[in-house]
Amino acid sequence: MDATVIDRRERILSAASALIVRSGLQFSMAEVAKEAGVAIGSIYHYFHSKDDMVRAIYDRLTERMVAAVVVDHAPDTPHEARVRRYIDDYIAFVLADPQQAVLFEYLSSVPPMQPGELERIFAPVTRYTSRLMTEAHAAGVLKDFAPGDLGAFLGGGIRNTLKWRRSEGRTPDAAERARIAEMCWSAIRA
Repeated sequence: MDATVIDRRERILSAASALIVRSGLQFSMAEVAKEAGVAIGSIYHYFHSKDDMVRAIYDRLTERMVAAVVVDHAPDTPHEARVRRYIDDYIAFVLADPQQAVLFEYLSSVPPMQPGELERIFAPVTRYTSRLMTEAHAAGVLKDFAPGDLGAFLGGGIRNTLKWRRSEGRTPDAAERARIAEMCWSAIRA
């Protein structure tokens, strides 16, 4: 794909994402075009509808999350270290881009699509998280809870804790990040 095409598509997705952060899903394609600095027809070249564009935003979030938290661990990496790395990486993912974090929270709270479709889009992350939690539980390092619940608890807890830091206008320093990570680990360890 041509770099110009990728850039234009990315500008459209970034514009739509910014509009969602500012005002939710109540935006028009004309607003997206204006925000992205493209003709409205360009949007329809990449996306058949607003729903199609929102799916692409979810896909982009999933790709970024996979890049941030999915790790191929060496077979001899202890399961505690794997889960702790996941927690640290998840915290780093949420802190890396405050706008993306707000977008993720919004789309998680007010999903504009069916649950089955959301499961499909986030499958790479949920499969990885489930496998990580299942293996750590089997190794005896996690409490006896369903792997999906453990992953949801960690993700929700991290996002919510960091959301409140953002609302206070501050970013946690390294010491506070370590405390948040330790709080997460202590809540799920066996």
